[in-house]
Amino acid sequence: MKILFLPLFKMPSGHHRVADALIDMMENRCNDIKCKKVDLLSYSNKSFEKMISKLYLKWIHFVPKTYDWSYKHFAYTRTHKHCSFIGFEKYFLHHLKKLLNEEKPDLVVCTHGFPSLLMSRLKEQGMVNIPVINAYTDFFMNDIWGRQGIDFHLVPNQQVKKHMVEKYHMDEKFILVTGIPVHETFLKEEDRKSRNNDPIKTILIAGGSSGLGDIVGLIKNTNPNSAFRYMILCGKNHRLLESLNKLNLPHVTALPYIQSREEMNQLYNKADAIVTKPGGVTISEALCKHLPIFVHSALPGQELINLEFLTKQNLVYKINMKESLDKQLAFLLNNEVEQIKWQKAIQRFFKDQEIPTLDMVYAILRANVMDGESINEYGSDIPVYSGVMSKLKKYVKKLPISNNV
Repeated sequence: MKILFLPLFKMPSGHHRVADALIDMMENRCNDIKCKKVDLLSYSNKSFEKMISKLYLKWIHFVPKTYDWSYKHFAYTRTHKHCSFIGFEKYFLHHLKKLLNEEKPDLVVCTHGFPSLLMSRLKEQGMVNIPVINAYTDFFMNDIWGRQGIDFHLVPNQQVKKHMVEKYHMDEKFILVTGIPVHETFLKEEDRKSRNNDPIKTILIAGGSSGLGDIVGLIKNTNPNSAFRYMILCGKNHRLLESLNKLNLPHVTALPYIQSREEMNQLYNKADAIVTKPGGVTISEALCKHLPIFVHSALPGQELINLEFLTKQNLVYKINMKESLDKQLAFLLNNEVEQIKWQKAIQRFFKDQEIPTLDMVYAILRANVMDGESINEYGSDIPVYSGVMSKLKKYVKKLPISNNV
């Protein structure tokens, strides 16, 4: 069985992390499965992908408010309409069809809305008959994601499922609340109990792989003699790493980019709380670790919308940059009433999940007995597996409803 994963862009992101998590879950459990991850932008035109990546990073850095406005007016309008890419669709549909011809996948998993939209277009037009799954990477669904041409939707929460059913009249049987997939390295039950009872609390501070956010300003006024020590993930932001080292604060440890999941998992296990941005995957990892979450900043667009959801659900605490970080952390970590309130919010969040991601992976693998045949479309053989989704749907119906992560 061959599964094609479609994120977008080459730069590190939640779209790649979700794809990698699912790939490892599948390949670790089945020797006969082959997974491949392809960024459609760089596959179509490497120079174009580099240009768009640079423009995006400069846009959110220099004029974030205009990006936020554009995102909410074109990609998250809360209407019934798809976000339109008429000028680009024809070009990328051509390259997507070429990719499908080359790879001949039995199943496609989209972890970004744009390739999902294109796959949906091809299926709705009857140009391909390959099963497609959407694996969402934020706590909401934007207008870019494909809908009617997609066989299964792995959604982050009940609110998204309700939105899809009520706004788009989609069949709820094919919308599964799995949460945002995280790598199984972070799902080990015993790891959650490994934190020590040290009176000095360890706080993990993260700004994403690029080390974004005013972390120097956040940490500068902390008290070296307080009950907190800080481990700061600088990502690939070498300037941030140097700035923190120059401060020479005894209670602060600045760490460069960490690629190893095992090392990241150990940091999660040492931490008593995390201060971060509201990226879908990082927040989901912290929730799986039952770490109290404080948000220091949010990128425009997706992260601001994530923050709105998380705040309403009482899952995160927003940091006031004008007030002492030490005091804000102490308010939750030393307050039994607030701790109980937060724990109840966590329990509600996981209770809403219908099928854990690992169970969904097993469902996909057990649907591996397929009725396969080939048809000739636009000059090449495209595999058609009409049996895989019907078998998957039948198996999913038999899965026990689980509230475990």
